Parts: sequence; C-alpha cells; structure tokens
Amino acid sequence: MMPVVTPARLQEFSLELATAVVQEFRDQPGALINALHKLQETIGYVDEAAMPVLAKLFNLSRAEVHGVASFYHDFRRSKPGRYTIRVCQAEACQAMGSEALSADIKKHLGCGFHETTADGNFTLEKVYCLGNCACSPNIMVDKQTYGRVSMESFKNLTAKLAGKALTSREGSK
Repeated sequence: MMPVVTPARLQEFSLELATAVVQEFRDQPGALINALHKLQETIGYVDEAAMPVLAKLFNLSRAEVHGVASFYHDFRRSKPGRYTIRVCQAEACQAMGSEALSADIKKHLGCGFHETTADGNFTLEKVYCLGNCACSPNIMVDKQTYGRVSMESFKNLTAKLAGKALTSREGSK
C-alpha cells in the first residue's frame, strides 16, 4: 500500500514516499522539474536517494537528474530546519541595513546562508525581494513576512519560535 501524500505537512523521507509523490508526473514529458518541486513540497528537500527513482521514471541518467537538481538553487539537498528564515538582500533592504542585519543574524544563529542551525530549528536563506520594500529591512519566516526588522526584534522572534519548537518536540515524545 502506497503512503498517503500530504504536501501541507512535511513528511520523513522514504523511497516509497518519493516514488508515490512523483508518480503523477510519470507520463508527462519534461516534467522532471515539476516532480522535483513536488518532492520538495512534500518532504522539504530533494534527497540524494530519490535520484535513481527519478532517473528511472523519466528514463534519464542519475547524472542528468543530479544536474537539474543541483543547478537550480531552489532545490534543497538536505533536510531544512523547522523554520526557514529568508533575509531580503534587494536594494531597498540593503539601503536600510540588511547587510549588517544579515551579518548579525548569521552570528546569532551560528550558521550561514543555505545552512541550518545546530539544533535544527532554523534554516537561513537569502532572497532578493519580498515585495515589502516600504518596510525594509524584511525577513520571511516560512510564509510570514516581517518588516522593519531590527536585531532585537529578530532575537525576540527566534526565541519565541525556538520555544514553540521545543514545546512541540516535547509533546511528541
């Protein structure tokens, strides 16, 4: 029996799940990118173990699938943190201090862009415009945008989120 695919909630990777997720693209020529997006939407990243599944499904070599997955920066290759923080690097945010904010955020979290904190709570990414230029500098946590972010407001937000993450982990024991 194939697992139920629920993209709204990230699931743990398994070959069975990866196969189930990408099956809908089986008969669509050139749908590798769509399959990769669906896999990331469901699991949170594109696991290396899924490459042979995708290669077989699309009659491609593993190298071709790997080439596509690694070429596009939108595809994560490792499990993301519980929360994804995107820091705007566009001109309006730069003019309002996003470069200094980014440096402070990296120092505070102890990780760089495209990395995840040691506790697994946060993955840090840079983005080029969140469409909230009038309220620069901006960050986005998952799908929620925050404007006029200072280091103090960032620390308060991440402390609150880390507390939620700790509570939810304790509740699942």
